Amino acid sequence: MAQHDDGGTSTAAGSAVEKAVPFVPSAGTAVVTSDAIKNPGLPPHRERVTDLDPKKDRQAERRVYTLFYLSIVGSVFAVAAYIAFPITPGDTASVRLNTLMLGLGIALGMLGIGIGAIYWSKNLMRGDELTESRHLTRGSDATRARAAEIMHEGNVESGIGRRSLIRNSLIGALVATPLPAIVIFRDLAPAKDPVKLLKETMWAKGTRLTRDPTGTPIKASEVTLGSVFHVIPEGLNDKEDRLEEKAKAAVLLMRLKPEDLHVSKGRETWNYNGIVAYSKICTHVGCPVALYEQQTHHLLCPCHSSTFDVTNECEVIFGPAKRPLPQLPISVDSEGYLVAQSDFTEPVGPSFWERS
Repeated sequence: MAQHDDGGTSTAAGSAVEKAVPFVPSAGTAVVTSDAIKNPGLPPHRERVTDLDPKKDRQAERRVYTLFYLSIVGSVFAVAAYIAFPITPGDTASVRLNTLMLGLGIALGMLGIGIGAIYWSKNLMRGDELTESRHLTRGSDATRARAAEIMHEGNVESGIGRRSLIRNSLIGALVATPLPAIVIFRDLAPAKDPVKLLKETMWAKGTRLTRDPTGTPIKASEVTLGSVFHVIPEGLNDKEDRLEEKAKAAVLLMRLKPEDLHVSKGRETWNYNGIVAYSKICTHVGCPVALYEQQTHHLLCPCHSSTFDVTNECEVIFGPAKRPLPQLPISVDSEGYLVAQSDFTEPVGPSFWERS
């Protein structure tokens, strides 16, 4: 029982009812929805000079297709310059001239399309602002019909259907622009048969095996069990194209116990007392195979982890390489130096070349 000031009483239940009355905010804290910012809409469309004057419209159209034609000229010039100003090995001036002319042609080809497209959109395409409500993507018939309508509207707005000179010059510019890239990339391929180039190296009968890079001949007695030598042909350092020749003729020399070698028929004389020589060029993409595991007799390519088993004629036991490393047949001369019996019997390097 609770005592009121007026002498009345109330129960606890009555006080609980009073406490359950919800809070009613005052008018000063209420949010007035009419205060929200209204959508101002789009600004009034301003007509461009090309919209008001047909003569200006034709002038703008001429500028656009002229830029597209200039793009075609630039692309063709780049191809012609690449052929007319060839790079001469060892001549830095020819490199600069070729690069300059090629760059100017490609720049003109790209700029012609870029500037022409921007000028076209700014002066000739539909200029009023449009809004489009977002909606969920669906494949109903109505959606496909609307997509066709949008394509038609785009054709009307851009004017590409009725402005034939702009359309045709743009198509020509787009066709001509990739031509310099096609010519340049084609020139990256070898001019001669790659099979013949990779099959013929400096190794020949009687050529001594020498240390890389000093060119010091190697005696068989110097090659101990577990050792590995990086080898180049004798006379390589005296050649003008020594880097190109080294990229094909580099060899790894190792000595194993003769009983550890598994020699196939026809290769019985290719090693000398357990000393074997294999191409250093990986048969995957041509990286140098330079990591030798002495205990397992495995050769590892550091690029893509192709692994070759030296005890079994460098067959591939792991990785993306598809064929073994080519073996160089070796023997010794009268002075005890290691020499090649012949060149490699198959092309060295990557196996993606078509091999005969």
